[in-house]
Amino acid sequence: MQTQKTNSIVWFRNNMRVEDNSSLTNAISNSDSVIGYINIDPKNFIFTNYGFKKTEKYRAKFLLETISDLKRQLDSLNISLIITHDDFEKSLKKIINQYEITNIYLQTEWTRDELTEESFIPEKINLIKDFDQFLYSPTDVKGLYDNIPIGFSNFRKKCEKYLSVNNILSIPKSLNSNNKILEDYPIPSLSDLGFKDFEIHKDSVFRFRGGETSAKDRIKNYFYETRNISKYKLTRNGLIGENYSSKFSPWLSNGSVSVKYIYKLLKEYETEVEKNDSTYWLYFELIWRDFFKYVSMQHKDKFFSKDGIYGKDKEWSNDQDVLSNWINGKTDEPFVNANMIELSQTGFMSNRGRQNVANYLTKELKIDWRIGAEYFESMLIDYDVHSNYGNWLYNAGIGNDSMPFRKFNPKLQSERYDPDKSYEKIWLND
Repeated sequence: MQTQKTNSIVWFRNNMRVEDNSSLTNAISNSDSVIGYINIDPKNFIFTNYGFKKTEKYRAKFLLETISDLKRQLDSLNISLIITHDDFEKSLKKIINQYEITNIYLQTEWTRDELTEESFIPEKINLIKDFDQFLYSPTDVKGLYDNIPIGFSNFRKKCEKYLSVNNILSIPKSLNSNNKILEDYPIPSLSDLGFKDFEIHKDSVFRFRGGETSAKDRIKNYFYETRNISKYKLTRNGLIGENYSSKFSPWLSNGSVSVKYIYKLLKEYETEVEKNDSTYWLYFELIWRDFFKYVSMQHKDKFFSKDGIYGKDKEWSNDQDVLSNWINGKTDEPFVNANMIELSQTGFMSNRGRQNVANYLTKELKIDWRIGAEYFESMLIDYDVHSNYGNWLYNAGIGNDSMPFRKFNPKLQSERYDPDKSYEKIWLND
């Protein structure tokens, strides 16, 4: 049944794109007028109980670049983007009243902060939600099992055997020029968010720039211009340079590009160029991303609890000196230190590094895993609530690891993945 045509907002949260965006496409199809809306809540830039800003400068800059690109994309569709930097409840109610909004189109979210935001929406508003952040849709997955398996392998095998990926939505049609509103809503600056502008570190593995345009450029480069995807499985545990991994995660994290878009291009690459273990392995990693989303959906607030999703009671420390040494790269392990310094200087860290530093903090230093997860949330340019907290639970031994007792040896990890100490030399001698 088609929604009655009315004045609608598309509320962009973690779906900051125009292609393959169900909320945007459906709003355009079913509304007399459409306005885009983003609120940059000041609460996301204050210090939390653990002493970190919820969002640090790296992700803040990437967000502003993403919004700038989204604004240009929407302009080409004759859709205005309202950008506010205010208390969410106050901001949204003002926009609803000013533009006589009756519908809000948005991506479905289920974690605590996002649900808190939604609770402020007046009951008179019709919410139209879509799942756009998955490779395999929740409807199809629910048909396979009532409970997501504890182990990833069973989840992956069932997805591969029974499910198909829906087609992506094309860029929606442009609206009439009179859909544009007269008011101009400028994009806040880094200074407005409480940060000084900064240059990208000279040794950063990649010059990340936010937005759908940059996301598509990177995918095109990694697939077709360099064909690095064909050796992904061989290089994915690398530590240095822009091409040891896809580096798609920052754009996936805020929805500048959809996972189905990447999958579509991956399948085209396999048909037109090459299909091998490496192209499969990227698909494998995309399923991991879905898996953590389903785990968080199933376990809700347990996903953030001290004892993890299966209630394994553990004693955690919050020793501030030990924690400070980990954060500042001053532990007894050079490999851990190098990775932590890279994170603090660039807002990024390799997957190999993340597994090691998380495992070390929780299983060697015995520090409360939630502190590490929150520090990553603050610092990582590609922070995604599901992957971040899911991986921390996994490494702390209270999540979906079938071998929760596993413990990395940083010295052996360094010998294997940084045998000539090139990586450590970059960050420990900077």
